[in-house]
Amino acid sequence: MPPYMAPVPQAADNLAFLKSLGFPELAVHHSFNHFDFVRPSRRILVIGPMGSGKTEYSSRVWRDSVVALKKSAELSVKTTMAGADRRQVFFIRSLLDARRFPDYPEDALAYRGGFIRCGERIARIQDSFGLEAVIAANPDAGTWIIDEASFYDERLVYVIRHESETRGLIFIFPALILNFRREIFNSTARLLLENATDVFPLTAYCEHSDCIEDSFYTYRYYVVNGKECPALYFDPLIVVGGDTQTADPTRPNYCTRCDAHHYLPGKEYTYFTLKPLAEQASKGDMSALKREIALLHEDRGKSGLHALLERRYADAPDGEINMNALAVPCIAEKALIYLFAEVNLITEDQVRVIVDEIKLDKGYLEKTLADNRRPVAFT
Repeated sequence: MPPYMAPVPQAADNLAFLKSLGFPELAVHHSFNHFDFVRPSRRILVIGPMGSGKTEYSSRVWRDSVVALKKSAELSVKTTMAGADRRQVFFIRSLLDARRFPDYPEDALAYRGGFIRCGERIARIQDSFGLEAVIAANPDAGTWIIDEASFYDERLVYVIRHESETRGLIFIFPALILNFRREIFNSTARLLLENATDVFPLTAYCEHSDCIEDSFYTYRYYVVNGKECPALYFDPLIVVGGDTQTADPTRPNYCTRCDAHHYLPGKEYTYFTLKPLAEQASKGDMSALKREIALLHEDRGKSGLHALLERRYADAPDGEINMNALAVPCIAEKALIYLFAEVNLITEDQVRVIVDEIKLDKGYLEKTLADNRRPVAFT
């Protein structure tokens, strides 16, 4: 049910027959089909960038279920296995995502442009154990929509596969498989891909004002003094929120962009400079890492990051906007979060030493580390 589907392959003899009847050569596309509640045991990935309609796809499934449940009782033989009727749909949302859509009712399956109220058929969970508990409490529900499944632990994928194969449950995952770095989001996302039975890839228009190309990628940026500032490659992987546009330079904005307009400065710096410094620190010598973090905090113009970006983008057509990334607040804090919470190259004790010595923003660090499941309390 994407906004449009790929053309149906047409055999040469079919095209010739159509032409013989006076039809022009046309690209024939799949029609929009109602959801199939009859086929059991499917694990359906609905993938695409933010704004491509992943959750809206889920709302269509919900609306189709309302129609299907009005059919005669005899139909349940085709849609039920082990007591679970696949016309009964249940919606799961992450507790991490609780701050999204604050203006909608608690029982809303919300998406950009609207919502559907799910009543008692919606729950928020934190992990795979929470999913098991909700499934056990709702044994009649046969279709499960798990929003942003990449946010959960890897075990969730195996819980889903077991329930799908043993009870015929259908699972639908409107999910970001690629993160803002255009990389597989995490190991859970990779497992979802490996265990899916169906994939619906969605696209959107590139949201750059001068472009109407297809977009596959989620772009993260900040607004500082009215300027678009791309997120650096080592920006924290998870930043909860971002469904509303904001001019707060500490909070990200998201949109969908094509290859040409998806800016991601700092990847070379991360691998050429930041990670090697952290590896040196992990061996006991923190001096070079502390010096670079201090420059990122106090004097970015003298940092290794500034030097590398200037070499990379000084004469590039998109140089100015990539250099804007240096205007975003808390770059030093973000570098530490990446090294500690994501690539595990420095210890919590080392983080505390650097934070105290350089006087970094403890409030920002606490919130963002908690969002990324590596909570640290700073005194």
